[in-house]
Amino acid sequence: MQKIKFSLVYRDMWQSAGKYVPRVDQLTAIAPEIVKMGCFDRVETNGGGFEQINLLFGENPNKAVREWTKPLKEAGITCHMLDRSLNGIRMQPVPADVRKLMYKVKKSQGVDVVRIFCGMNDPRNIIDSVKYAKDAGMKAQAALSITFSEVHTVDYYIDLANKVIDGGADEICLKDMAGIGRPVWLGKIVAGIKDKHPGIPIQYHSHSGPGFAMASILEVARAGAEYIDVGMEPLSWGTGHVDVLAVQAMLKDAGYDVPEVDMKAYMKVRSMNQDFMEDFLGYFITPTNRQMNSLLISSGLPGGMMGSLMSDLEKNLADLNRWLEKNDKPLLNEDKLLVKLFQEVEYIWPKVGYPPLVTPFSQYVKNLAVINVTQMVKGGERWEIIPDNIWDMLTGKLGRLPGKLAPEIEELAKKEGKEFFTGNPQELYPDKLDDFRKEMDDNGWEYGEDDEELFQLAMHPEQYRNYKSGKAKKDFEKDLEKRRREGAGLYQKVKTVTEEPPAKEAAELQPGTMTVDVDGEKYRVTVSYDAHSGSGKDQSSRGEASPAGQNPAEQGKLAEVTSPLSGNFYLTRELSEKPVKVGDQVKEGDVLGYIEAMKTYNTIRSDQSGRIAEIARENGSEVFEDDVLFRLEQ
Repeated sequence: MQKIKFSLVYRDMWQSAGKYVPRVDQLTAIAPEIVKMGCFDRVETNGGGFEQINLLFGENPNKAVREWTKPLKEAGITCHMLDRSLNGIRMQPVPADVRKLMYKVKKSQGVDVVRIFCGMNDPRNIIDSVKYAKDAGMKAQAALSITFSEVHTVDYYIDLANKVIDGGADEICLKDMAGIGRPVWLGKIVAGIKDKHPGIPIQYHSHSGPGFAMASILEVARAGAEYIDVGMEPLSWGTGHVDVLAVQAMLKDAGYDVPEVDMKAYMKVRSMNQDFMEDFLGYFITPTNRQMNSLLISSGLPGGMMGSLMSDLEKNLADLNRWLEKNDKPLLNEDKLLVKLFQEVEYIWPKVGYPPLVTPFSQYVKNLAVINVTQMVKGGERWEIIPDNIWDMLTGKLGRLPGKLAPEIEELAKKEGKEFFTGNPQELYPDKLDDFRKEMDDNGWEYGEDDEELFQLAMHPEQYRNYKSGKAKKDFEKDLEKRRREGAGLYQKVKTVTEEPPAKEAAELQPGTMTVDVDGEKYRVTVSYDAHSGSGKDQSSRGEASPAGQNPAEQGKLAEVTSPLSGNFYLTRELSEKPVKVGDQVKEGDVLGYIEAMKTYNTIRSDQSGRIAEIARENGSEVFEDDVLFRLEQ
């Protein structure tokens, strides 16, 4: 009887649901209860997104990882993490010396298995990480980023597996991040790998959104996969993962040797996760993330990215409707914008070379779709704005694309003066640890146990600085208080309604939860109000005031440099960059700063020569489209 082991992808459960993860006190409280469930051989404890998010709400990720993994390891559960190869555990490329340090730090913090994927499926990026991880004493699991297209065939994936196994990978993971792998097709991939490498363990990871996942799990098990990733309520299904109860019952019925689930412990863990959401996490979870959607089959957007997409969509919609209202045009609702985005992703994906839609490239393709849709709704053209990170993807600086670029993209690259790179991407990102050591020394900061604090600064410079200064915690608390005040999110206090609310009040009502007792059994239900929608109009002015009838650009003969889109304004994006300052002379084409929007950076260049008379926005501040960033004196 074939034995199947389960891995609880706890990190990904939260990332696929919303923006944040539990605090360290919550993680250490729930760990013993997860152990009591008795069914998990592995738990995904940290990795991509997890530690950056710790920093965002002012918590030390090193403390979180050490304390979270300790009770799991003591119980014999293997802790594993997610690694984005060239990008480490962030969204942008990482110097090799920082990548090497990461594995040493994570091993010392209690993580034994690292799941390494490249969003391009470029074996060079994966194999470098395999070597670094094994040198640090970790087990290296190479992930094949699964997507479905004319270039992503069964033979393509078997060939990729052969290359990374030859490069030293100890295990293989089929990372079906969008859940769009067809079941029989996935079974053929697993069988093909097992035929050539029978001793290599295979783990299958899927999301339930499009609806294939349960059938896919059965097929890969039949083909020889040993490990299955699972989630659990109240964070399973939807954009998340299949629930362990359903998978266990299905595989048990099919004759597999699967562990039993302690239901008392399951219900305890389920209840604790619910408590975490009601504490603060639910304010960052969009209700639609609980839904399955077969439109995802064609767009191929992954579950983890869908969590961030639905979080971003609220802001994108508000920005777009602000412009539409200003120009006396009909407003869009969320459903219409979402369908437009799905259709645009489906259209542009082949044109940008079929990058597997996984972090960060799923975000890049999604962001490009958002920008295209926004520009076209406003009467502009497709491809008017392409952020720097996306150009890096298109020109080979992040790895080799699986497919070919459309002629129109190649022509645009030529017009923009972009050069294509064919070497190993790591060559473009030289070692930087000495620079970060100097910054630690200059600030009097401790390197931490096993250099773990140095690692966090080097991996997440801006977030770590904000964490150390206390800015991160203040910003998080301000955001959380705003959401609580506005009633945002899914898991809120119950609102008592005795009759249908008046139309003018309906827009203020948000979904809530209540507990219902039925024959002694308590059920938690979500209550939403489908009354008349509000106007969607933003009554507050986000722009800058100017005297009536006078164009700000004409005041004092100062030229204005404005933001091309909404996001966060930064003067620099790398430690080595020197920020511009008031009084600097700049030439046409000089870099003035950056707008970070949806995790991609857009360079702001001067369109003329002059002297910087004013920097109109604070570094790191939120800006809206057309906000003034700089004023130049000619």
